[in-house]
Amino acid sequence: MLDDQPPAIDPNARAHELSADEVLKLAIDRSFQTLADETMGMIVMDRRHRIVWFSEGYRRFIALGPFAHTGVIGRRIEEVVPNSLMGEVIDSGRAIPIDLLTNQYGSFLVSRLPLRDEQGVLVGGLSIVFLDRPETTMQPLLLKFNRVQRELDAVRRQLASHRRSKYTIASFVGASPIAMEVKRHAWRVAQTDSSVLLLGETGTGKELLAQGIHAASARSGGPFVGVNVAAVPEALLEAEFFGVSPGAFTGADRKGREGKFKAAEGGTLFLDEVGEMPLALQAKLLRVLQEREVEPLGSNRVQHVDARVIAATSRNLAAMVAAGEFRSDLYYRLNVLPIRLPAVRDRITDLEVLVEALGEDISLRNGVAHKMLAPEVLALLAAHAWPGNVRELRNVLEQAILMSDDLVLSRQHFAFLDIAAAGGAGSPEASPAATIARAAGAAPKTLPEVLADAQARAIRDALAATHGNKAAACRLLGISRAALYEKLSALHR
Repeated sequence: MLDDQPPAIDPNARAHELSADEVLKLAIDRSFQTLADETMGMIVMDRRHRIVWFSEGYRRFIALGPFAHTGVIGRRIEEVVPNSLMGEVIDSGRAIPIDLLTNQYGSFLVSRLPLRDEQGVLVGGLSIVFLDRPETTMQPLLLKFNRVQRELDAVRRQLASHRRSKYTIASFVGASPIAMEVKRHAWRVAQTDSSVLLLGETGTGKELLAQGIHAASARSGGPFVGVNVAAVPEALLEAEFFGVSPGAFTGADRKGREGKFKAAEGGTLFLDEVGEMPLALQAKLLRVLQEREVEPLGSNRVQHVDARVIAATSRNLAAMVAAGEFRSDLYYRLNVLPIRLPAVRDRITDLEVLVEALGEDISLRNGVAHKMLAPEVLALLAAHAWPGNVRELRNVLEQAILMSDDLVLSRQHFAFLDIAAAGGAGSPEASPAATIARAAGAAPKTLPEVLADAQARAIRDALAATHGNKAAACRLLGISRAALYEKLSALHR
């Protein structure tokens, strides 16, 4: 009889109500499978970033092309998902609970979590894709994300354009045999990725040539970052080169600050006046060149860097090594591809083309008419020793061009050159420029002018005697380096 049949059993019914502990245990046991079933995709990695499992839903986010036959299990996540942040999550143990990710496959709402064992030891990581089309439910956040991304890309492009080199190897003006040899060496070293050491007196164009080498190299699309070692206070040099981690010291930026090595990533770092680097920092620079990694100030984590180093100095590094003032191992690391730039007095046949190129640039920069030099002016300029080299030559031409409305400059426009003529042979009174000044009927100078001339002459003599070594020149003059830089700046105003 129908009344005698047992009632139908509800498959979802339980014989008794579950306790709180039983519910918790069931949740733990079922959470992994629930996430795999209910989310758009999930992937698990081990401590070495290798993929150990992924859900069927995650397959759409994996570039299976290169691994169609071998599969992705056992592959590092970085191989399969380029630029993945999971490696950073696993290494640091810090989760990224929620993130909006946009790549070639679309836009995703993802969570990245580290996995730990019962003792709290990191054993791997887990990435979950919650939504593969977040625009349907998170349109405002997505629009803001895209706007910020566009602004960031624009800033990066602008910064990259500012850090590109302004000069090429052809910008090193000159057709003398020694100048042509410099350019040939520059072209040759530009085709390599080894360290370059530019040697030469102050003002010979070392930074210009460094930019030219960068522009001719495979790194030309990357940034060119220059830093003058002598111009940075010793206490700030480490932070300047290697960066500062967030909150490394009182007053430090909460976001930290990248150093010059990271700023030059993918490009070239130019270290001007590297001979002025303190010994303590030399050891750290050597480690960067050897290991290709930096450790920001206040951090225990190293960062990989990819920057070519071009160093320059007006000092005799070999003599400094012998005197114990420069590390020999760093010297050998930097001196892989040396190029010596000649002084102006060693390529005096280039003087005419140098004057023409500099004069044209001065006129363009200042919006004045291009001016010609009378033939006797070249003879006057050729007689000068030019201890400041091309930089000094430019300064002299700029004074003459900007202080006169005449379209042809004659000797009288260079009467002030008697200040610099002391760098050559003979006394100021016997110099050709001084004779020219007297012939032009120049008025007697005031006492402050005479004192200023004597000071300038002493500085130039000291620099010439020390071959541009500012530290040695300071000792000869009995003044501090800060005072010397201040006086040099005043001379070139």
